[in-house]
Amino acid sequence: MYLKLGEVPVVVATSPNAAHEIMRTHDVTFATRPWSSTMKILMADGYGLGFAPYGDHWRQLRKISVLELLSARRVQSFRHVREEEAARLVAAVAATPAGEPANLSELVAETIADSTVRALIGDRFGRREEFLKTIEEESKLTSGFNLADLFPSSWLVSLLSDTSMELMEHAIKQHEEARATMVLLRIQREGGINVPLTNGTIKALIFDLFGAGSKTAAITLQWAMSELIRHPEMMKKAQDEVSNILNGKPRVTEDDLGEMKYLKLVIKETLRLHPAAPLLIPREARETCKVLGYDANMELVLASLLYHFDWKVEAGLEPTELDMTEQMGLTIKRKNDLRLYPIVRVPPPQFMP
Repeated sequence: MYLKLGEVPVVVATSPNAAHEIMRTHDVTFATRPWSSTMKILMADGYGLGFAPYGDHWRQLRKISVLELLSARRVQSFRHVREEEAARLVAAVAATPAGEPANLSELVAETIADSTVRALIGDRFGRREEFLKTIEEESKLTSGFNLADLFPSSWLVSLLSDTSMELMEHAIKQHEEARATMVLLRIQREGGINVPLTNGTIKALIFDLFGAGSKTAAITLQWAMSELIRHPEMMKKAQDEVSNILNGKPRVTEDDLGEMKYLKLVIKETLRLHPAAPLLIPREARETCKVLGYDANMELVLASLLYHFDWKVEAGLEPTELDMTEQMGLTIKRKNDLRLYPIVRVPPPQFMP
């Protein structure tokens, strides 16, 4: 089906056969994402993997990501980071004042963000809140029509682009000998690659990895908890499985996740009901959604929340009445933050930050 959105021609695949033609038969032809005026401004300093046009540059970044940044050995090396951040989340929930709800949307987003940043640059990022806000604003600007596309000189887009790149430069300078940053800077110094790895490209690639890994995982976890609250019998089944497998252990570790079959089904069903990016972001970006072991990270965080706490909605509200309103955009997240009342069921061990 052919449409014109303003002056932009759009072809919509409305049948399985049409989708097969686009995604399989002519996969390479459709591998490049269209660049709006907004994208040209945001990526002026260099583009990473998610928005790079198909060609030598994209192939080089993909090779570096798969072989250097996302190898099985490197992902496994971040295990302690994931477990520490899950324990920190449990401690933060347990510290919620009695009678007050915990803002799970905020706490989960911070946990995933800290896990990602520690894996990428080796430490927490002191400007995390500013960074998360910048990613959210850029997501809104790139998810559809906006004034910035009509007016390419928009001060807002330029400001966001400058802010995000300045934040990345700050992080890189602060942690030049750390993890992913170290790998990219080493490759840059050694050379020997077909496409030069500029500072702008390094910043854009780290920004892509952070956004893809953290945003998808955080959104999925919020929807998973929302669905479990609305279906108490499924919540109990998941909690029973986690409790039986841990058998009194003080906390969940990644060694325990392999046996949690029902928990894995909860994650899969959540992804089916609430896909974080339902409008088919190019598959290059979808691959990086598993960056740094985030399949394991989602299961670890969810298992920890279910093991240590029971959860209640506000008084007078039935679980089935929980607000499930979606906020449309490039990703589909909850419109309103998920606020639940935690009740400790297995006291978490003392956690020293």
